[in-house]
Amino acid sequence: IAGAGDVGTHLAKMLSKESHTIVLLDEKAEKIKALENNYDILAIVGSPTSLKDLREAQVPTADLFVAVTPYESTNITACLLATNLGAQKTLARIDSNEYLLPKNKEFFKSMGVDSLIYPEMLAVNDIVNGLKKGWVRQYVEFSDGALIVLATKIRSNSPLCNVPLEKAFEGNGLVRIVVIKRGNITIIPTGKDSVQNNDIAYFITTKEGVEEVRIKSGKEDFDINNIMFVGASRIGIKTIQNLPKGKDVKVIEQDIDKTYRIIEQTNNTLVINGDGRDLSLLKEEDIESFDAFVALTGNSETNILACLTAKQFGVKRTIAEVENMDYIPMAESLDIGSIINKKIIAASHIYQLIL
Repeated sequence: IAGAGDVGTHLAKMLSKESHTIVLLDEKAEKIKALENNYDILAIVGSPTSLKDLREAQVPTADLFVAVTPYESTNITACLLATNLGAQKTLARIDSNEYLLPKNKEFFKSMGVDSLIYPEMLAVNDIVNGLKKGWVRQYVEFSDGALIVLATKIRSNSPLCNVPLEKAFEGNGLVRIVVIKRGNITIIPTGKDSVQNNDIAYFITTKEGVEEVRIKSGKEDFDINNIMFVGASRIGIKTIQNLPKGKDVKVIEQDIDKTYRIIEQTNNTLVINGDGRDLSLLKEEDIESFDAFVALTGNSETNILACLTAKQFGVKRTIAEVENMDYIPMAESLDIGSIINKKIIAASHIYQLIL
C-alpha cells in the first residue's frame, strides 16, 4: 500500500487482521512507524515513484499494489512502475470521473493500472442508494438486484427485538441477518444470538424479502420525494445529478460562488444562499415538510449539528458526511442517521475487491 493517509491506513488495519502480509510505503516516517508498532504491518519510509523504494517495499513479489496517496498523478505513475517491476495487480485512487469511462479504463489497464477507484463517486453511490427507501440506512444491490443487503436500526417496538434469530424468521428462507452492529462492536451472529434495542442489523435477502424485513424491523414505509441538501460540495452536486428523476431538491449553501455553481450544474434545483445551521432559515424553508435531509458541507461538526436539528424538526431520513474519523463514534451514538466517510468507503471497496 502506497500512501499512509486515512484510506491507506484504514485499509492496512483491515487487511492486517486477515493474516495478509502488508507493506505500507509513505514518505513521512511519523505516519507509519506508529502503525508498525500497533499492527502486523511492515512500514517502509520512501517515495511511491522511486524504483529503489518500491523494490525495498517488496513490490516485485506483490499480489496487489494499491496506490492511495492524495495525488492522482503519483498513484497512476506508481502503478505503472509497480506493474513493470512485477506486481500481479495494481489499483490507483483517482480524482476524475472521466477516467472511469469504459474506453479510458481499458487504456489504463493496457498501461498497467488494473483498477481505478474514485472515492467521491463511491460516496455519491452510497448516498443515492441510501435515499431509495426511507426506512433503510444502507441499501446495496448485487447481480442486478438478485440479492440485496440492507441495514436498519432496530428499536424496542420491532418484533425481532430480543428474539433468538433461529426463531425470528422460522419458515422464511428469503431473509437472513448476517451482521449485528452494537455500539462499536460488530457481531457475526449465530441462531442463538438476538438483536437488541438500538442495534443496527444487516440483512441479506431478495427483492421479495424486503417487505418482510421492513415488517419484522417494525418500520413504517415512506417514499423519499422531497430532499433538502446543506452544502454544495462536489459530492453534493454529483449526488443531485445522479438522483432518480422526479425528486424535489432544495439546497442551502452559504458560499455565493458555490450557490451559482450548483445552479449551473444541476436541473430543477432550488438553491438558497444561507447558513444551513440557521433555525429561522430552516423553518422559513419549511424543513418539516421534507422526507430526507443530507448535510454535505466541508465541516463535520456542521453536518452533525445540521442533521440533529433536522431530526428535531421531524425529518425521518438524515445523512451526514463526517470526514473527521475521530467524530464517527460520537456521530453514531447521537443517532443522526447514516454517516458518509469517503475514506472508509474507499478502503472498504478496495477490501471487497481483494476478497
